[in-house]
Amino acid sequence: MLLLAAAAAVGADPMLQFREHTIAEDLPGAYQVLPADLNRDGRPDLIALASNMRELVWFENPAWERHVIAGGLSSLINVDAYDATGKGDWRLVLATGFSMEPARSVGVISVLQPDGDPRKPWAIREIDRLPTSHRIRFADLDGSGRKVAVNAPLAAASAASPDYKGRVPLVLYRPGDWKRELISDELEGVLHGIAITDWDGDGREEILAASFLGIDVFKLGKDNRWSRTRLAAGNPDPWPKGGSSDVAPVRMGRRRLLAALEPWHGNQVVVYRESGAGAWERAVIDDSFAMAHALLAADVNGDGRDEIVAGYRNAGG
Repeated sequence: MLLLAAAAAVGADPMLQFREHTIAEDLPGAYQVLPADLNRDGRPDLIALASNMRELVWFENPAWERHVIAGGLSSLINVDAYDATGKGDWRLVLATGFSMEPARSVGVISVLQPDGDPRKPWAIREIDRLPTSHRIRFADLDGSGRKVAVNAPLAAASAASPDYKGRVPLVLYRPGDWKRELISDELEGVLHGIAITDWDGDGREEILAASFLGIDVFKLGKDNRWSRTRLAAGNPDPWPKGGSSDVAPVRMGRRRLLAALEPWHGNQVVVYRESGAGAWERAVIDDSFAMAHALLAADVNGDGRDEIVAGYRNAGG
C-alpha cells in the first residue's frame, strides 16, 4: 500500500504516519473492509469480507469485538452499506457466489438488515442472480437523498479468459422492491472498478467506471435517461492489456483530476489531468506495482488537496 501526493509537491508538511493495529488474523481470502457505525454509538465499526469464509463479520469499535452478520455464504466478493433513515437504519447489499470464470459464477445479490440488535445475525434476502457480480456501491443518482445500489459485474456471462469478450451489464436496485434495472450494457471486456461521485457538481451522483475500454462516466439525466461519456482510453496496449482497472476522482481545489490503476490487475498508477475541450492528459506516476488492486483519493493531511492511496496484491511493487 502506497500513499502518493497528487501534486508534484506538498509543501513542508511531513507525510502523515499511520500505525498498524491488528484486530483479526483469521480472515482467509481477506478482500474488503468497510466502515459503518452499526451500533449507533457515533464511532465507525468495521465490516470485514473474506472470499474464503462462510461468514460476513463486523468488528465493534473500540474493543473490536467480532460479530457475525450472516453465515452459510460462499465466494464473497463485495458489500456496501446504506443508512436508510440517517439514524442507523442499516441495509447491506452483498455479492456472493463469485468466480473469475463467468460460466461458473452464480452472482448472488442479497439484502441484509439487522433484526433489532446488530450484534446478532441479520436477516438476509436474496434479490437477484447476475453472473460475476463484483462491485456494489450505493449512490444518490437523482439528488433526492434516496440511494440505490449499483451492481457492476466483472464481465459478460458469456465471456471467457483471457479476452473476456462481451458486453457487461451495469445495473441498479432501488430499495423497496429491489428489482434489477439496466443502466447500460455498452462496456466491454472486464469492468473491474467503479466509483461514485458528484462528478459535475450538480447535486446528483454519477458513476465512474474502469474497464477494458478505459474510463467512462454514467449520468442519470433529469429526463431519467442515462448518458455515457468516455473520459479516457486508459493504457494504450492492445486488448486485453489495455484500458483501466480502477478509478478514483481526485480533488485539487477547483481542479478535477482522475487517478487510475492500469491495465487490469496491472502495474501502473496513473493520473489524468483535464486539459480542456473534454480531453484528459495521461501521466504514469508509478509503474512498479504487482497486480494493482486498490485505489482511493482523500485529503489525508488536511492541506485541501487529495492524496492518492494505492495498493497491490502480489509480492513486489
